[in-house]
Amino acid sequence: MLERFKEHYANLLTSAASLVLLGVGAHVGTRGGWQASLGAMALLSFIAWAGNLRRSRLIKDTPTSRVASAAQGYLELVGQGKAFAGQQLASKSTGRPCLWCKYKVERKNGDQWEVVEEGRTDDTFLLDDGSGECVIDPDGAEIHTRHRNSWRQGEYRHTEWLLMPGDPLYAIGDFVSIGGAHTELDLRKDVGHLLAEWKQDKSWLLSRFDRDKNGEIDPHEWEEARKEAAKQIQAEHLEIRLRDSIPMLRQPKDGRLYLIANTTEEALARKYFLWGIFHLTVFFGAIVSLAYWFM
Repeated sequence: MLERFKEHYANLLTSAASLVLLGVGAHVGTRGGWQASLGAMALLSFIAWAGNLRRSRLIKDTPTSRVASAAQGYLELVGQGKAFAGQQLASKSTGRPCLWCKYKVERKNGDQWEVVEEGRTDDTFLLDDGSGECVIDPDGAEIHTRHRNSWRQGEYRHTEWLLMPGDPLYAIGDFVSIGGAHTELDLRKDVGHLLAEWKQDKSWLLSRFDRDKNGEIDPHEWEEARKEAAKQIQAEHLEIRLRDSIPMLRQPKDGRLYLIANTTEEALARKYFLWGIFHLTVFFGAIVSLAYWFM
């Protein structure tokens, strides 16, 4: 399973990689070694700065929509997290009521911790912004949460991350309406399925469409059956389209950011902005140092 949750630590990993590159340069100690390590460090920091700047601007520049009046497409929502009535999820490690959970179990192996089990839930939950409720599908989302618990049991270390009922939620992703007038229906395919079902009960099919009572369905009678099946499917499709649609936020198909967090829009944008300043500082530091080694 693609673990999008790890993207939350991209800035820490980038910072650690920069330190490793410095260590490599110091270990090699040659002009060429320093040039290579500082060049890689500058490139890595520039990419990290650009990514954080893009996210900060995206979060700040995307207007907040209301569920009741939101248009289809990429948008952000702000509200409160809720569970579906009678469908309360419980975390795997502690059994605490939650909306979403990620857990990891590690075992001590010498000086290292090795992962023996990990996973995350992908059950849907609700975001209520006062104007309406939107189903949130966490599958494929990058999730930021303030609720992190870690404890040890013997040689094992347990860690869990939670989104809790009542949490303030910020979410940005693809807003769609499921069901109702937006339902994608295939008349020809559904008619074919219905006719296949009718063929399974030959006695009923003959009693319904064998007009000349010869014990067979001739082409003319089969055409009548096909028209009757189409009429029935069209009525069912109309009933489906007249039902209320369900608003849902899900992962965009074009790869754009899909993020869910129990913090504010301002805090998220500020965090990415500050990380961007940090990586830009590292970038210029690497460039100045690189210039020294080319002198």
